[in-house]
Amino acid sequence: MSEILLDEWRQAVRRHRAIDDADAEELEAHLRDSIADLEAAGLGPDEAFLIAVRRLGEVDALTAEYAREHGDRLWRQLVLAPPAAERAASWPVMLGFAVATAVLVQLARLASGVPQTGGSWFVRDLGFFVLPVLAGYFAVLRRMPWRRAAGLAAVVAVLAIAVNAFPYAQGSATDLSATELLVAIHLPVLLWLVVGAAYLGGELRSSDRRMDFLRFTGEWIVYYALIALAGGVLIGLTVGVLSAVAPGSTDVVATWVVPSGMAGAVVVAAWLVEAKKSIIENIAPVLTAIFTPLFAAMLLVSAAVYAVTALGRDFDRGLLTLFDALLIVVLGLVVYGISARGGRALRVMDALRLTAVIAAVLLDVLVLVSMLARVGEFGFTANRVAALGLNLVLLVDLVVTAWILVRMLRRRAPAVRLERWQTGYLTVVAAWLAVVILVLPPVFGFA
Repeated sequence: MSEILLDEWRQAVRRHRAIDDADAEELEAHLRDSIADLEAAGLGPDEAFLIAVRRLGEVDALTAEYAREHGDRLWRQLVLAPPAAERAASWPVMLGFAVATAVLVQLARLASGVPQTGGSWFVRDLGFFVLPVLAGYFAVLRRMPWRRAAGLAAVVAVLAIAVNAFPYAQGSATDLSATELLVAIHLPVLLWLVVGAAYLGGELRSSDRRMDFLRFTGEWIVYYALIALAGGVLIGLTVGVLSAVAPGSTDVVATWVVPSGMAGAVVVAAWLVEAKKSIIENIAPVLTAIFTPLFAAMLLVSAAVYAVTALGRDFDRGLLTLFDALLIVVLGLVVYGISARGGRALRVMDALRLTAVIAAVLLDVLVLVSMLARVGEFGFTANRVAALGLNLVLLVDLVVTAWILVRMLRRRAPAVRLERWQTGYLTVVAAWLAVVILVLPPVFGFA
């Protein structure tokens, strides 16, 4: 019998004031008896728990609520996980898509003349050569209906036409204008959300499925980082050997091997997440538990130091950009930590998450004060509008996240409330990305 799952069920029941300890113990006794009967019939411990909760939910409203909130996740983990043979059989498909994206990147590089000549469009459009291929991989893997797949393809086509039709101002063949640079930075993020739609199989309305994509994103980052580290060691050793015996060949590695490997690894990392979920689910929660308190402490110190020493001084765009990156990382740690808390919801960790979010809110407010002062002195530009918008989007998300965490600590809201907020807020993020990519360039004259 899984005591972790029983502990999760017990906490869910006792959060309701109408149930005292005696009632909870009686319900647990019924649940344990049902589990024992199912195990005696030949079911495994986890499967027996899931079915017993479903059966008890038919006669008990509180258990039914628990079954609704947690049953889908448990069912996917315990029953509907694809067999090892099916996961292994998908590797030829993965390899085909990985090779396709590597080839596309090289064809685009050759067409643009990088690195010999200019080709700013290659930098701007790089996401188009990689992420739509990954979306296609998931569309095939999920057997997405052709109408939904065609809809995603149409979104990518509209973005590609608009982005490349804009008459950006060019200082030189290799320089990107301010608005073009904004497009180059924000476009991959918007295309990643297109990948998310393919990952969900087009089921965009399901909060649970959107949360699955957020989990996938965190796990994908871990795997891609591991691949990048291993690839960096391999490339370093290869260059070291070739530079001694064939110095001219190192340019081949830099122009052919590295870009192709980085592009193909995007698909490979996605395949590894899908094929090795049982491993990554043990790694990612541990990393989250370690780094959440560290980031909380760092943000508190950073906010205090910035408030004392930096406010009122010369504007430091690089520092504020770094702060924005920290805010996004902390928000990601909090969201992933909540989604991966498992059966033992430790209030200490929830309190640390709340501390990290409050520190992030303070830092975000300080950043906004500096940005508004800059705008008041020099006026609006595309970069300043994009930065202000990003920080406002983050601030709203962080404030609501803090409020939900407070309610969770007071046992007034379940963790699923925070998950639903974050998955629903993805639409706001997508809308802002679209504004930056499609609206800001013409508004500011493509400068």
